[in-house]
Amino acid sequence: KDVDAFHPENVGLVSQGRPRYLPCTPHGVVQILHRGGIEVAGKHVVVVGRSDIVGKPLAMMLAQRDSTCGPEAANATVTVCHSRTPDLAAWTRQAEVLIAAIGKPCFITGEMIRPGAAVIDVGINRTDDGLCGDVDFASAREVAGAITPVPGGVGPLTVTMLLYNTLAAARTQCTR
Repeated sequence: KDVDAFHPENVGLVSQGRPRYLPCTPHGVVQILHRGGIEVAGKHVVVVGRSDIVGKPLAMMLAQRDSTCGPEAANATVTVCHSRTPDLAAWTRQAEVLIAAIGKPCFITGEMIRPGAAVIDVGINRTDDGLCGDVDFASAREVAGAITPVPGGVGPLTVTMLLYNTLAAARTQCTR
């Protein structure tokens, strides 16, 4: 029941920090950061993208007091930007953790990244050359301290979190 966590009631609960289920892609991003040893607590995180599926819920989750992975995976200072943000590169270069979820192929380039920043590429775009993310991986990897690939980065974690939510929902149903 709402294992993708898109129902308006659950969206409201996410904003209050007490969701029934976490949105799959944002939860996958939090898991990548946590399991990669990248703490966001006290850091400046820039989320490029304001969608209801990724950008908004992810920003809310990262700014909460706590997370499923503990307080080190929350308590971030979060800035949400988008394709029409004036001087976007000035914002992205401030990020200690940069999350690209803008839906434009290779939109974030190495010049837009703070040296040593962790870069999470949520995007998945089809081009004539195949699949690519929202980050120009070739130029970004030269600057970033850590970076997720596309394909093979956030996508598999999205599926994993959907299965996690499905199992949690089944357990809830069995205990009723």
